[in-house]
Amino acid sequence: MGDDDAVAGWRGHGVTRLEAFVDAAFAFAVTLLVISVERIPDSMAGLLQALKNVPAFAASFAMVAMFWYAHVRWSRRYRLGSVPATLLSLLLVFLVLVYVYPLRLLLGTFFGWITGGWLPMPLSDANGPRPLAFMFVFYGLAFASMSACIGGLYVLAWRARRRLGLDGDAASNAAGEVASHAYFVFVSLVSVLIALLLSDQSRSWQVALPGCVYFLLSFAGLVHVRGRRWGAWRWPERTDG
Repeated sequence: MGDDDAVAGWRGHGVTRLEAFVDAAFAFAVTLLVISVERIPDSMAGLLQALKNVPAFAASFAMVAMFWYAHVRWSRRYRLGSVPATLLSLLLVFLVLVYVYPLRLLLGTFFGWITGGWLPMPLSDANGPRPLAFMFVFYGLAFASMSACIGGLYVLAWRARRRLGLDGDAASNAAGEVASHAYFVFVSLVSVLIALLLSDQSRSWQVALPGCVYFLLSFAGLVHVRGRRWGAWRWPERTDG
């Protein structure tokens, strides 16, 4: 997917007001991740304790950055300014601002759980299968809803391919992105379903299953390729005529 950005397929060079607003909202979300630290450390022990929050911050930052860059790539490649596209962009902003702070707490709880308490556990009442199941449900819904927003934007680009004058490469890329983001939604909902089936009697390996499901995302590249092939079949025009 990254090779597509290297070719001459980027349709815009300036930044629209909507793009600037989305960028500012994502930057604010990252700021919320940073200021969620209670206070500045005043000792070496406090500094070491604060550094233990880095894995949770890094994971949260990676998720926010991934969706921000997905929106950047869509904006620059398709420059679709329709009302549905604007609403989906605003919904993405709303979701990231709603999810960002609970996401940091939940990921911190996850890292605390998998390290046996060596990393700090921000939620003191998150011991046991039930709270961890809730964490996976919350994370899965966050990942699914934000992936659906990005996928919806690419659906709009695919449907407007003729009006936008897309060549075969740009159109097939949109189809591939729709397929891969639909796959993201599917994987995250499978994780949510497994988490909902957990009980207080669930064993440790069963509690870990909702998280292990996300390893299936490593196949997203294959899904993207299949989507691109389908898009090329439906829209075979090429820039070379």
